[in-house]
Amino acid sequence: MNNQTSPAVKGTATEESLPFRQIFEAQLGSLLILSPDLRVRAATDSYLRETLTVREEIIGKHVFDVFPDNPEVTEASSSQSLRASIEQVLATGKAQKMEIFRYDIPDPEHEGKFLERYWHTVNSAVLDDQGNINCIIHETFNVTEREKARRQLKESQEREQKALANAELQRTRLERLFEQAPAALAMLEGPDLVFKVFNESYQQLFPGRKLMNLPLFEALPELKGQPVEAIIRHVYDTGETFEGKEVLIPVARFADKEPEDIYWNFIYQALYDAQGKINGILIFALDMTEMVNSRRQLEKNSEALQALNQELEARVERRTKALQLAQSIAEKQKQRLERLFTDAPAAICILDGPNLVFELVNPIYQQLFPDRELLGKSILEALPEIEHNDVYRTIREVYETGKTHEEEEMHIPIARPGDGVLEDRYFKYIQQARYNEHGLIDGILVLAFEVTEQIEARRAVEAGARQLQLITDSLPVLIGYLDKNEVYRFTNKAYETWFPLRAEELIGRSVLEVIGEKAYQNVKGYIERALSGERLDFEAEMPYRLGFKKHIQTSYVPDIRNGVVEGFYTLVTDVTERVEARRALEKSEQEAKAIAEELATANEDLQATNQQLLHTNSDLDNFIYTASHDLRAPISNIEMLMGELLLELPPESLELDEVGNILGMIKGSIERFKKTINNLTEITRLQKDHLSEAKVVNLEELVKEVILDLDQSIQKSKAQIKATVFSCKHVSFSEKNLRSIIYNLLSNAIKYRHPDRTPQVEVSCQQSDEYMVLQVQDNGLGLGETQQKQMFSMFRRFHDHVEGSGVGLYMVKRIVDNAGGKIEVESNLGEGTTFKVYLRNPLFR
Repeated sequence: MNNQTSPAVKGTATEESLPFRQIFEAQLGSLLILSPDLRVRAATDSYLRETLTVREEIIGKHVFDVFPDNPEVTEASSSQSLRASIEQVLATGKAQKMEIFRYDIPDPEHEGKFLERYWHTVNSAVLDDQGNINCIIHETFNVTEREKARRQLKESQEREQKALANAELQRTRLERLFEQAPAALAMLEGPDLVFKVFNESYQQLFPGRKLMNLPLFEALPELKGQPVEAIIRHVYDTGETFEGKEVLIPVARFADKEPEDIYWNFIYQALYDAQGKINGILIFALDMTEMVNSRRQLEKNSEALQALNQELEARVERRTKALQLAQSIAEKQKQRLERLFTDAPAAICILDGPNLVFELVNPIYQQLFPDRELLGKSILEALPEIEHNDVYRTIREVYETGKTHEEEEMHIPIARPGDGVLEDRYFKYIQQARYNEHGLIDGILVLAFEVTEQIEARRAVEAGARQLQLITDSLPVLIGYLDKNEVYRFTNKAYETWFPLRAEELIGRSVLEVIGEKAYQNVKGYIERALSGERLDFEAEMPYRLGFKKHIQTSYVPDIRNGVVEGFYTLVTDVTERVEARRALEKSEQEAKAIAEELATANEDLQATNQQLLHTNSDLDNFIYTASHDLRAPISNIEMLMGELLLELPPESLELDEVGNILGMIKGSIERFKKTINNLTEITRLQKDHLSEAKVVNLEELVKEVILDLDQSIQKSKAQIKATVFSCKHVSFSEKNLRSIIYNLLSNAIKYRHPDRTPQVEVSCQQSDEYMVLQVQDNGLGLGETQQKQMFSMFRRFHDHVEGSGVGLYMVKRIVDNAGGKIEVESNLGEGTTFKVYLRNPLFR
C-alpha cells in the first residue's frame, strides 16, 4: 500500500490543523493502536466503553498486562490466539481476520473478577514511508449478546421440552387446588362475564340459583347498578386487581327471595389469553357477614367509653410526632449537607464575608494545596500568589454582582511546596454567590476541578499530529474535510477503496461530483445542517453508483472559527454488514415470535396428540411384531421348497451357469429376508425394552468382551483396537443395551475401514456432571455431510461393498434416546469418523 502523502495534501492538512486524535478517538468502531512491542498508543471512545477501561490507565501499557487471561476459563488461552494473530501481522505486514473467540475482560467493579465477552477482530499493520511497520491497528466488535443469544436459544429449546411435560402436571394441580380451596372461587369469561368455572364453595353462597353459562348480571341481576358493577368493569378494562374488605353488597341467595345485606371480602383479578389480552375475571370471595355483625356489636358497646380517651391520646401523639418529625428533618438536612460537601467528587469550598475567609473546605479541595492551612484564613492570606490573577478578580466580581462565573481551563500559577517556585496549574471552576436570610450576598461557593493533566495531554496530542495523520490514512473509515462551498479540502486513503480516484485527486472536487446525484440527495439536508453549525450523527443508504451501494454511519463535525462555520469534518463508516445483520436478526425475532405464538396455540392439543402418539406407537410395535412373526412361516416354507426343487432338478441342469446364478440369487434373497425379520424383531424388543432396569456395569470388562466377540473380524482386517476407559470404569446402565451400543460401533469401524490403510480404532470415555461420554474414533471411509444427516435412519446404507442391514446405528440411537441421552457424529469423507455417545448420569434423570 502506498503510504506517501503528496505535498498538496500535506500542505492542506497543516493549514487546517485537523484534530486527528480527537477524530480517531471519536470513531464509532472499537479501535486500538498498538506499537510493534504491543504497547497501547491510542484507543477510541467506543473501545473504552466496550472494554470498561479508562484511557489514562491503559495508554503506554502492554496490551496483555491490561487484558490478562481469565484464570477461571479452562479453554485455550485467549491471549495466545490474539498474540498469534498480531505476530502474523508483524511477520507479514498483512491484515489478519480472527474468527469469533472468547476473551473475557476484567470487571472494574469487582477486583479479580472477569466479565464474559466474545469478539470478532481484525488486526492490520500501518507502514511508515520506508515500508516499516509503524504500529498495529486492532479493530474489534463485541458480539457477546449475539453469541449468548445463540446459546440461549439452544438451551431454551431444551427447556421448552421439559416445560411442556410440566404444563399438564401444573394444570391438574391447579384444577385440584381450585376445587378444594376453602374459599369461593369463580371464573367469568368474555366481556359479558359469563360463569364458566366455579367451585362448590362458590355455589353454596347461592344454593338456590343457577349460575353456569349465564352472564354475571343475568344470573345475579340485583348487582346491576351497584358499585360492584363499576369495580368489576374497571378490572376487566384495565387489568388492575381490586381487593375489597368487608364490602356491603345486597344479594339474594335464592332466586325467589329478596336481596339481603351481605358483607364480602373479595378479590377481582383479570385473566389473560395467550396473546396477553384480558379475556375474563377470577373471583375470590368470602362471606364476612356474621363476623362483621359480631364485631359491630362489640364495637358499639365500647365505643362511648373509648371515644374521649382516644381523642386525648391522638392529640398528644400528633404533637409528639410533629416535634419528632421536625427534629428528624433538621438533623437529616444537616447530615445530608455535610455529606454532600465531604463526599463530593469535586473540590468545594465556601468563602465567608467580604474578606473571603475559608469557612468550609472539603477533603478534595484541601488536597489541591496539601501544605497550606486554609480554614479560618482569607483567600489572599492562604493563597497570596493569586492576588493579581484573574481568578481573584472574578471572585470579587461574583461577590459584588451576584452573577455566577464559570471557567473551563483557567491558568493559575501556584507556589510549589518546599522551594516556593510557581508551577503552571490549570483549573475548571464555578464561582457562585451565597445569600443570607435577607437576600444579601454574604459569601462565595467555589466548585473546582484541576485539569492540568488534561491540558498537558492535549498539548502532547497536538505535538503528535503528524503521526496521527499517518494513522488516519490507515484507518478503514472515510475521513474528509469539506469547505463551506461543499468542496473537498482533505481526504484520507480510505476514499480510494470506494471511489475510482486517488485521494489527492479528490481535492478541489465538489461532494456532488464525487458521490453522484442519488447519493448526494440522501445527505444534502445533513450537509446544510452541518454548515449551519450543527454537529450530527446519522445513518443512510448511499447508492453511489450502479452495483455499489453502501449503508453508512456518518458524523459531521462543524469547523467553527471566530463564530463562523468555515466547513466541516466528515467521518464515514461502512455499516453495511451490521445493517444487514440487524435486519436478519429482526426477521429472525419476528419468526421466533410467530413460532412462539404457534407453540402456545398448539399447547392445548399437545396432550391429546401425545396420547394418540402413544397408541400409534403401540399399534406399530404390535404390527412389527405380528408381521415379523407371521412372515417366518412363509419364508421357512420357501426355503424348504427350494430344497425340494434342488432334489427334483436334473443333475445336468444344475451345472448350467444361468441356473446356478438364479439359485444363488434366490438363496441370497431368502437370507436377506430372514435378516430383515430378525432386525424387525430386534427393533420391537428395543421399543418394549427401553425401561429395562439399569445396573452397575464394569465398562472396561464389557469392552474387552466385545473385542473378544469381534476377534475373527479383527484378525482378518488386522485392525488395531485401543481402549482407554479407566476414567469411567463403572457405568449405571442396562448391560445388554450397552453391549449392543459398543458392539455396533466397533463392528462398523472395522467393517467400513479404508482399503489403503490399517484400521485404527480408539475407544475412550470421560465423565461430566450430567453425562458419561463414550467415544469411538476410527480412520475409515468416513461420510459426507449429506450422508451424516441420514445415517441414523432405519435400513439406510451408504456402502454396498460390505454386508449390512442398515439397522445397527438406528438401534444404537433408539437405545440412547430411550435412556435420555444423545449421540453425536463427526466425520470427514475419506478420513474417518468419531461417534460420541452421551449417557445421562442417574442423578440427572
